[in-house]
Amino acid sequence: MPGSLEERYIRLEVMSGKNLQVPSWRMPAGISVSIIVDSQGCWKSVISVLSFDESVVWGNTVTLPSHTSPALSVEIRASYEAGRMLGNGEVIGKLQISWDELLDHGDKPFDLSFPPVHDVCPYLTLKAAAVHACDDQDSTLSDSLVDSDITRDTDAGHALLAEYISSEAVSHLNDAMQHFQSVLDQCPVGHPDHAAALTNLAYARLEGYIQNHLQDINTTTSLFRESLALRPQGHPDHTSSLYNLIRALNWRYSKESTAVYIHESAQLCCKLLPLCPERTYLRSIGVDCAVGYVINNLPIDASDEGIHLRRNILELCPVGQQLRPKALDKLAWALSIRFQQCGNIDDIDETIQLRREAVFLCPEGYSDRGSFLNNLAFSLVIRFDKQGKPNDLDEAITLYEESLHLRPVGHESRNFTLDNLGGALVARFNQRGDIDDITRAISLGREALTLCPPGHPGRDTILNNLALALITRYNKSCVSEDLNEAIDRYRESHLLKRLDDPERHVTLYSLSGALCSRFTHTRKNGDVEEAIQLCQEALASLPSLHPDKSKIYGWLRVAYLSRYRIQNNFVDLSLAMENSRLSSNHPTEGFPDRIIHAYKWTIAAEQHRDGSALEAYSTFFELLDAHLATRSSATARREAAAAFHYARSLPVDAASCATRSGNLRHAVELVEQGRGQQWSLASRLKTPVEDLESANPQLAHDYLELSKRVSNAAQSSATMINRAAADRAATEYRRLTRQWEAVVAKIRDIRAFSRFLLPPSYEDLQAAARDPLNVPLPSVSLTELNNLKDRFARAIRHASVMGQKVPRNDLIVLLRTVWEEIMLPIVNVLQHDLKLQLRSRIWLCPTAAFTFIPLHAAHPFQTKADGSKESCLEDLYICSYTPTLSALRVTPSFATIGQGQPGAGKGKALLAVDSELELVHNDTSSALEALEENTWVHLACHGKQDPTQPYDSHFVMRDEHLTLLDIMEKDIPRAEFAFLSACHTAFSGFKSVIGTLWEVNDAVAKHVVEAFYKYMFMDLKDGAGVVMDCSRAAWALNCATHAVKTKVPLEQRMVFIHIGV
Repeated sequence: MPGSLEERYIRLEVMSGKNLQVPSWRMPAGISVSIIVDSQGCWKSVISVLSFDESVVWGNTVTLPSHTSPALSVEIRASYEAGRMLGNGEVIGKLQISWDELLDHGDKPFDLSFPPVHDVCPYLTLKAAAVHACDDQDSTLSDSLVDSDITRDTDAGHALLAEYISSEAVSHLNDAMQHFQSVLDQCPVGHPDHAAALTNLAYARLEGYIQNHLQDINTTTSLFRESLALRPQGHPDHTSSLYNLIRALNWRYSKESTAVYIHESAQLCCKLLPLCPERTYLRSIGVDCAVGYVINNLPIDASDEGIHLRRNILELCPVGQQLRPKALDKLAWALSIRFQQCGNIDDIDETIQLRREAVFLCPEGYSDRGSFLNNLAFSLVIRFDKQGKPNDLDEAITLYEESLHLRPVGHESRNFTLDNLGGALVARFNQRGDIDDITRAISLGREALTLCPPGHPGRDTILNNLALALITRYNKSCVSEDLNEAIDRYRESHLLKRLDDPERHVTLYSLSGALCSRFTHTRKNGDVEEAIQLCQEALASLPSLHPDKSKIYGWLRVAYLSRYRIQNNFVDLSLAMENSRLSSNHPTEGFPDRIIHAYKWTIAAEQHRDGSALEAYSTFFELLDAHLATRSSATARREAAAAFHYARSLPVDAASCATRSGNLRHAVELVEQGRGQQWSLASRLKTPVEDLESANPQLAHDYLELSKRVSNAAQSSATMINRAAADRAATEYRRLTRQWEAVVAKIRDIRAFSRFLLPPSYEDLQAAARDPLNVPLPSVSLTELNNLKDRFARAIRHASVMGQKVPRNDLIVLLRTVWEEIMLPIVNVLQHDLKLQLRSRIWLCPTAAFTFIPLHAAHPFQTKADGSKESCLEDLYICSYTPTLSALRVTPSFATIGQGQPGAGKGKALLAVDSELELVHNDTSSALEALEENTWVHLACHGKQDPTQPYDSHFVMRDEHLTLLDIMEKDIPRAEFAFLSACHTAFSGFKSVIGTLWEVNDAVAKHVVEAFYKYMFMDLKDGAGVVMDCSRAAWALNCATHAVKTKVPLEQRMVFIHIGV
């Protein structure tokens, strides 16, 4: 090496450090490096923040004289103050090195390793070079390390505390606290180091508390609070003071389980986390750990305040932050509990959205994925219970299966997933009746029970759910062993439930139901008495708006009815009906369950001739309307209504009940409400508001704007495949719907609009019909009516293969029966009681089996004494059909849509279509465009009805089907008249429609079309001021079918019907 050390200086660059662990494990504010040349000279780097990987970058340079000492000392120290330091900090590493060793590496960086701390050697990366003395080294060194009584006591305290941490010798702890107390005594209130002195003493006390060597946590917490007060936001040590207090509160909660401490800790975490930069040691090792403890241990609080706090914590965990999945799940639990308490469907929707994100953030291989899958499935089952969406249940079962796969035999949580999967299978069995589902559910429940022996905290829940599976199988198979075992399991579960268990009421009402089932067979009064008492106890344990009260009222109905059927005490019947009313009207229960309660109410009231039957029917229709209104598309409404397929006869049953009661007006209202339900929901967003615009323009604008937004949301959600996106869309749809309903409520506050969009009252319907009369049909029973329907179907099929000149004797016999047994009594009332003029318009609104019988074609086929023929119904009156009376309360363009050559496999060619369309104006636009742009439409194509899925009934186009659902969901504001010259067509949403009841021969149909339009337009003259009138359609069809009698056989004439105005 050139020159001598006596003549040279050393320039030393302290570049970085790694593996910098603090002996006491205390969270440092920063790390510094000190270079001590001799007793008189010392240099100290800046204090740099420790990174998440226990590394520090300094990049500081110092020029040192090498002639004053043969070696130098290098120290790494942890500082606990980011601003003014108290003492020299805690020593992490200390090492002596000669000048020669420094210069041996040339001008390249090298690592300097220190003795191990916690079994890991910290090291510095340095770079050294010899330089000339002219670099003004004098300004780089201070006299020495800070030395005073305060400094010595502080440094000694740090060293002793580190010894205590490694040895757990209480003497070291006591000595450390003595030194720190001495420092605090020397730094009284007002001293610039008072806050630091408080913190050091408090930290030592907290370590003793953690190790159970010190019990007084109150003093410790007070010291931390006092220090934090002296370091407000903006102070360089504010974040570390917040962290220290949070840590103390968390440890106190861990030992005392007093919620106030962790609640305060959670609130402080919300303040601390935004102040801590990412990838720092304080954030990743300290703060994230503290926040994680809060997330996992903060009690689930379903209050608004508790949920608000959980939301704040979630905001502090952005996407990519490792704590986010847990924060999502914990917020989801709070919302789920609030939903079960209050029944707001938005809560369970948000729960599902949160848990979907948690699952997404935990891909395969993530340790908690099984839990998040299980919890998402649990929430989907809850929503299924409230809304009845089958997709929710199917998805839940799939998720449970995946979760179970991740929890093999021996996994500590396997019992929970077994139990939950079993519960979902029970629900699916109740929906679809697959015996394999209930068999597997019981098997899973038994396996789960073996994993929860007596004393296991989850045994009571497993017992309850196994009992549910057993009672479900009993209801299907009536095996008494299942019932008795279910009761025993319920009893054991009940005994294990604490009085404050939030699910205790479930076991109470479930046991009650099982006892009622046994009472029905054994007639032992003790069972039914206990069942009633259990339900009353369950009711008393719940707040007034708890959703499960509806179920308990339902079980009380079962219990009272069971006893009434045996003992015939009318008090029991009255109590059963009252509990039916309560269960159906409970506001926080989901619509599907309330609809079921209302349906059972109608059955019981009718069966026992109770006076509440009409109220039960009305309640059912109102609930079904409200339930369907929550669905954002016609498809979704159809699926929702299909869940109650067993209640399809209720509109007719309700009208029958009202008729028997002598209340014909109410009978009309009930039929109208039941028959027009889904159509009215589909059209309610398209209601004209001209009158409202005159009365209140702002409300009219708000209504139209929200109707448009709700309709758009409905159409967009109908096309979504992604379930998470569909959930979000459904939530947005409900939000808009609530706003829409609020505007509608304001409109109804205006006197003239009090029934805006409500089901029509009888007074409203009087505009479409006269006062009702009850016309008995004594010769027609329901059995005979169904037989007549089947005979018509056979006769039509037979006629379709007969020659045109062959008499249709079977049809003639049937039409004569319709005339004599059904229509003649009605005609007599029209002629003699109502004095209705001949050739007047009449509308038929058939229900049930009547809808399958061509009432309009009723004919006596008799000859009078004078040789003339007896008049048939269509000779006497112009007949139309209407789906509802409301449909009759409602310069045109014209379009034709023809498709004679359907796509491959979609039906045979219709050879007469082109010539048929020559009879009317042709428009080459697509079908839906034509429907939107024109008020009159003529469709000439194949048509197909779908009895199982009515909305899938369709017209066959060349490219794809034009379904009834397509038409319903399209905005057709100008729709006026449609001629459906297609097979199996009857209704498409227009005001006036010509349709067909069964297959049409297109060559024959051409004659009917030609005659129809001849009469339809016979008074229409160019420039004469006469406009096309869709209300002439029924008359024109009547004339047309009379005119083509010689060209068109009977079944091809009577196939055409008119619907609407």
